[in-house]
Amino acid sequence: MKRIERTAYLNKLIAFKDKSLIKVITGIRRCGKSTIMEIFRDWLLAHGVTDNQIVYLNFEDYDFYELRNPRKLYEYIKPLILKDRTTYMFFDEIQHVENFPDIINSLNLKPTVDIYVTGSNAYMLSSEIATLLSGRYVEIAMLPLSFKEYVDATDAGDNIPKAYMDYISRSSFPYSLELDTPSEVSDYLSGVYSTIVVKDIMSRKRLPDVMMLESVIRFTADNIGNILSTKRIADIMTADGRKIDQKMVERYLSALCETFFVYEAKRYNIKGKQLLKTLGKYYLVDLGLRRMLLGSRSFDAGRILENIVYLELLHRQKKVYIGKVDDLEVDFVAIDADGITYYQVAATVRDEKTLKRELASLQQIKDQYPKFILTLDDDPTADYDGIKRVNALEWMMGKA
Repeated sequence: MKRIERTAYLNKLIAFKDKSLIKVITGIRRCGKSTIMEIFRDWLLAHGVTDNQIVYLNFEDYDFYELRNPRKLYEYIKPLILKDRTTYMFFDEIQHVENFPDIINSLNLKPTVDIYVTGSNAYMLSSEIATLLSGRYVEIAMLPLSFKEYVDATDAGDNIPKAYMDYISRSSFPYSLELDTPSEVSDYLSGVYSTIVVKDIMSRKRLPDVMMLESVIRFTADNIGNILSTKRIADIMTADGRKIDQKMVERYLSALCETFFVYEAKRYNIKGKQLLKTLGKYYLVDLGLRRMLLGSRSFDAGRILENIVYLELLHRQKKVYIGKVDDLEVDFVAIDADGITYYQVAATVRDEKTLKRELASLQQIKDQYPKFILTLDDDPTADYDGIKRVNALEWMMGKA
């Protein structure tokens, strides 16, 4: 399998190298967590670290099954800790180890130990575990491939629009690039999906009805980019003959977010600079999963682009919200240490009425932070009194 160099994640691991923090790499199954560990281990070896300084254990490998017992794991590891040099410890799928926070915290007390762990779901960062690791860890949240990573990996730079259509119709999961036909990709995604639903959600959350869970998944996938409330979801599904109450919808959505299958974007009052408690939006981690679940009938260029832009902002380490300004909506308010950027997303704004509508909410914002309209229009960049309209694909490639 061709290894895709995930530079942004590698640089983050390098930045935290030798810091006395547990590096927790999270993300949906098959997004590349094990691979980034491998890439970082190779980087260490290329920069003066020796083989005996590295300990790597994958707890989904049956060879290490007995080490899921914390006492046996500690007995195995203790002789491997070097006294005069740093020992870099990599624990893949750490959630399989019983009471893993205890042993991780204990190892982290050793002055010559640097720890990196992965997990396929948010169990390790639930409120209880976060309390146990409080102040001692940093989370590195991974996603499947960004659009630029996909283009670079497929050498598709000569035809960016075609690469975009492939990206949204196939999958952003790295292994999908090894598959030759749409049927193979669909079968692969079906396996990923089934594992997440059965292993990560149904068994761990002890949810009562897998068919109802799948109904919630399909409803959410069909409504990316739409303002939703759990009550509205429950009412619509019940009206369609799938009786479910609001609290059960909340349980299902919470489980989907914890497994990184979907992401919730909460609403943000731009003028009041505060989060609002209701009516957020949900976006899928991968558009190939959406196509597998709903088929080609679900193709909506504008909402798919909105989902992709949301994921791109997460790739860029932004906190992303849905903006509210008076009675108007801003698609995304992206916040990081450098400030705020506002985005409207539309498949096309060549129609004058559409352009006017997309500009309206941004024009209501009186601060001086950057404001963009991102579209699929292959037109020159334009400026409307400080609001820039740019091609979304060029923006995702870092060229606009």
